Amino acid sequence: MKSYKPTTPSRRHMITIDYRKVLTASKPFKALTKGGQRHVGRNSAGRITVRHKGGGHKRVFRLVDFVYNKFNIPAKIETIEYDPNRTAFIALVCYNDGERRYHVVPKDMKVDDKFIVSEDAEIKIGNRLKLKNIPSGVFVYNLEIQPSGGSKMIRSAGSHAEVMSNDAGYTMVKMPSSEIRKFDENSWASIGEISNGDHRLENYGKAGKSRWLGIRPTVRGSAMNPVDHPYGGGEGCQGRGTKRAKSKWGKPTGGEKTRKPKKYSNYLVVSRRKVGKKR
Repeated sequence: MKSYKPTTPSRRHMITIDYRKVLTASKPFKALTKGGQRHVGRNSAGRITVRHKGGGHKRVFRLVDFVYNKFNIPAKIETIEYDPNRTAFIALVCYNDGERRYHVVPKDMKVDDKFIVSEDAEIKIGNRLKLKNIPSGVFVYNLEIQPSGGSKMIRSAGSHAEVMSNDAGYTMVKMPSSEIRKFDENSWASIGEISNGDHRLENYGKAGKSRWLGIRPTVRGSAMNPVDHPYGGGEGCQGRGTKRAKSKWGKPTGGEKTRKPKKYSNYLVVSRRKVGKKR
């Protein structure tokens, strides 16, 4: 992490990631980029459907590969780069057949390191195997929910899941949320944990940096009027005035269970995640 001398009030508490020690390229590989307009929380009619989004610096979208469909072909990392659209770092990799792709890079992998996507690959950081071939206790990322469906889970900075056991065609995996879940044993996963684990320690230091990232201000419910929020109204600084924490729409917050009783994937959940203060 990188701290700054307090030359201004904003700099005093600012803590950022020291990118110079990690990144090896300042510009993306142009053939794997595209332009595009971000919707910033608006629907097709232009109305706000997700609050607290808007503005932000213009971004170039990197075409990151989450399918990993090049089997038994070794690949080598050429550069490690910053991606403004995700918290993890990405790597430009070159396969032995000459094709280049972007992948989310795991922790401790660096330029010139190699990996392979194969059923009989070595248990080594970066390699990708089927869950049934990964021993218990190994950390994994980029999990598939369905076999050959592409990586859908464990893709953000510093996250990882732990393989627990294999049984009856399923693999038990402990998720970052502490939930233990069953996956098809033929689903693919990569060995290791995602890079940029220090992302959670970052301190923006000023409101302006949140605006650069496309994050608009959040107003406290207790500062609103009664018509706008369940916490609204009252003279001066009032408490929330309700027994339980709730959102603007009256839904429970603060770790309450909100999973639907008939959700399609309930049979795959072995142990629910731990919520609330007791976690």
